[in-house]
Amino acid sequence: MSFFEAVFSGNTLNSILRMSTPLIFIAMAACIGRKASITSIAYEGMALFSALCGTLGSHYTNSLGLGALIGIFAGMTVAIIFAYFVLYLDTDAMLIGLALNSLGNFGTVYLLFLLTGRKSDSSSYSSLSFPNIDISALKDVPVLGAIFNNTNVLTYLAIVATIVIFIIIYKTPFGLRLRSVGESPDAAQSVGINVKRTRFIVMLISGFLASVGGLFMSMAYLPYFTKNMLSGRGFIGLAACNLAAGHPLGAFACAVLFGAADAIANLAQTFRMPAQFASMMPYIVTIIGLCVTGYRSTHQKVKKAKEAKAA
Repeated sequence: MSFFEAVFSGNTLNSILRMSTPLIFIAMAACIGRKASITSIAYEGMALFSALCGTLGSHYTNSLGLGALIGIFAGMTVAIIFAYFVLYLDTDAMLIGLALNSLGNFGTVYLLFLLTGRKSDSSSYSSLSFPNIDISALKDVPVLGAIFNNTNVLTYLAIVATIVIFIIIYKTPFGLRLRSVGESPDAAQSVGINVKRTRFIVMLISGFLASVGGLFMSMAYLPYFTKNMLSGRGFIGLAACNLAAGHPLGAFACAVLFGAADAIANLAQTFRMPAQFASMMPYIVTIIGLCVTGYRSTHQKVKKAKEAKAA
């Protein structure tokens, strides 16, 4: 089988969906935050704490559900800290985001050492994982069967989360309030909308989504936690949101694109391509995408300026 045939095989497409899952969750977290005009880069820190606490929680409680709840609670705690500093202490969002990401990167290693005596991973501790699902109706369907069978339950949840976030933002009264808060906080305040409370609720939703993305990494993608296992996925998910200008469906497509770059990079290594080339592919795609978005945004601003001048 040639490299190009392998790229379009069912197994590779299934791998793309798997690689995209944490990016989709984080992209959805960023989308709803962006609509409320919340600039957060702390999603990676949230996901890291969730990944560690989820897998260790499932080990100590011997319960998948309790482990997941512990992980989500840990990730949402980071989101609450971010929201408190930004909304109530008026801290710079970028600085607190960087601080929480650093805390996630190094704090999880310290916490891992305290709880397990190891600094690299928790592989010596047995933990529970989310199951894969087989759809019997698709078993004999050529491409769809390979893509959607033996797929983790959290991957399906990521697809559902995209639809739910789209509905929340564009089809509900709460979505109307959060968009009004994002577009004009003063106008929203003038009609009785509590801006800080709305943004706080949005950060809770974002924290939940990012936390589930972290759970996928340590309880589905791998059966244990490793240090810095997000490897920049928080920023790539944020880039997917920015590429789509905060639209959930567009962000989903961009997240799948970045997941495809990651999956193809792994596939390239099996064909003995240079490991450095494979490792840089997801980031090259991200940079190209951001350049295209930046050019498009600048072009639109210039066009509007010319139209305003002509008027």
